[in-house]
Amino acid sequence: MEFRIKQFRKPIIKQAIMITGFPGIGNVGKIAIDFLIDHLKPVKIMEIESDSFPHSVFVTEQGLLEMPSVRLYYKKVKNNEFIFVSGDAQPVTEEACYAFCNKLLSIAKELKVKEIITMGGIGLGKIPKKPKVYIAGNNKNYIKGFPNCNIKIYGVVGPIMGVTGVLAGMAKDMLSAVILSQTFAHPVYLGVKGAKEILAVLNQKYGFKLDIKKIADDINGFEEEMVSSQEQLLAKPNKGGMTYFG
Repeated sequence: MEFRIKQFRKPIIKQAIMITGFPGIGNVGKIAIDFLIDHLKPVKIMEIESDSFPHSVFVTEQGLLEMPSVRLYYKKVKNNEFIFVSGDAQPVTEEACYAFCNKLLSIAKELKVKEIITMGGIGLGKIPKKPKVYIAGNNKNYIKGFPNCNIKIYGVVGPIMGVTGVLAGMAKDMLSAVILSQTFAHPVYLGVKGAKEILAVLNQKYGFKLDIKKIADDINGFEEEMVSSQEQLLAKPNKGGMTYFG
């Protein structure tokens, strides 16, 4: 499996925290990571392309074609150094997922990452009014340090699919956590509220100084734009309860 890596910057890092977001149920992780990148203005340090990603291209506003990629950014906030990872897509096969996670963990070690946090959604059969946030990880004391997260996740969710779960599970040499927010399990639903709840957790823990009120205002404006189309799409919600999440 081929991974093509472009290096843009090589920051001097002592210890870093890696936070990742990829497309999944409600695109919760993807929305959250892109919001962090947009508001914290980190420096782009690396880009990964691969034949393990979906066989598709994106069309930009300028009418240009872009291959799907995963981008890494660096930012120091207070006393912590962060690597933010935003992916356009996830690998399309199970084998490719493991290969990609291995590659990303190798890069993480080179960047002296000590903690990995992945973000995703838990699919529900209806839209949650106030999404609950759950957390799982490889160290009990570590996950207890995240505010307003429910650690009683066993029995609430099943296996955590895709990069969101596998990356954190494979991170044996560092601390890892998966933060999941409830969202609606519909193919076109965007879990913006769920992303906001995860951002509130990270904001409180790391002091990002995000304007949570502005996030809420942005969400309200965004949801108003989606109302007409979603009223039709969500008219017959899935009655099966929770489904796959990631």
